[in-house]
Amino acid sequence: MGSGGTRAAGGPARPTSKDVARLAGVSHTAVSFVFNGRAEGNLSAATQQRIRQAAEQLGYRPNAVARGLRRSRTAVIGLVTDHIASSPFAGALLRGAMETAWDQGHLVLTVDSTGDRAKENAAVAELLDRRVDGIIYAAMSLRTAHLPEGLERTTTVLANCLPAEGAHAAVIPAERAGGRAATRLLLDAGHRRIAVAGGLHDIATAERLRGFRDALRGAGLHAPKEWTRREGGEISAGYQAAVRLLDGVPPAERPTGIVCYNDRVAAGVLHAAARLGLDVPTDLSLVGYDDQEHMAAFLTPALTTVALPHRAMGEAAARLLLDALAAQAAPPAEVVRLECPVVERASVAAPAIRS
Repeated sequence: MGSGGTRAAGGPARPTSKDVARLAGVSHTAVSFVFNGRAEGNLSAATQQRIRQAAEQLGYRPNAVARGLRRSRTAVIGLVTDHIASSPFAGALLRGAMETAWDQGHLVLTVDSTGDRAKENAAVAELLDRRVDGIIYAAMSLRTAHLPEGLERTTTVLANCLPAEGAHAAVIPAERAGGRAATRLLLDAGHRRIAVAGGLHDIATAERLRGFRDALRGAGLHAPKEWTRREGGEISAGYQAAVRLLDGVPPAERPTGIVCYNDRVAAGVLHAAARLGLDVPTDLSLVGYDDQEHMAAFLTPALTTVALPHRAMGEAAARLLLDALAAQAAPPAEVVRLECPVVERASVAAPAIRS
């Protein structure tokens, strides 16, 4: 081939650094200096500019794999997650990680294990074989995770989970603070009889309940034990919890505000309220949690909620990983808790009957 370029099967010749050197009238070493970041002090600005113009004219791009191997880096990071395909939130976390990595010249190679431990182990092994620079391990929901084998062999950051053993950098939501914020929305509106609907036996529920109790305690209040209805995390759980809290209870004795485990639970509470003839927010105020896309804003009334910072978690995890790679040191083995922002809409108002 006269140009010295390489040709992909069935495709056009790919220009090489030698082609750039020939067009620019410089040595092959000079081209390498420009694209390996060693031009300053070795080449004049005019020569560097001529080389870049020749590369642009030819459509030349450095071979990222070869360059990465020379530097013992591939500019690719792995992201292993348990349920990215089925979670309504995982896309935001992935976008945050991908865009942060892209801004720093890295790609993200993603594997969904569907929660299968054997697949997770195989995924990590495959990513390590492909010489990724590091790995983000992300969970669909906040949990304590038994990590896949092999993560100890590379730079690792966890997102939305905590390690069951060992120490790793982890980025998670500030769930306790989120529970306080959700409750304060109702307290600030004048509510004093506040209940909790929904919840699981998980870290998020425990932390949000602690925040709920923090906020009540700060206002000099206490909710009866039976007003914490940990019925589950789906619409049916919200419906059941609301019926038990509200059906047949005199107005002066029932809660006027409900903090919901998530937006799906809040949708169930709305359904039960409508069946019981209660208007939201005139008779009952609701606060959700998650700010679930395509849901919270489209309920009637639109749901005031606390957002989980999935995108910010992806961004922060990628930033921690890339900073550690740049420093050639392990990221600090500490837990970073990110704020859960309040999203105010129309489901909270002052109580009709003051306590």
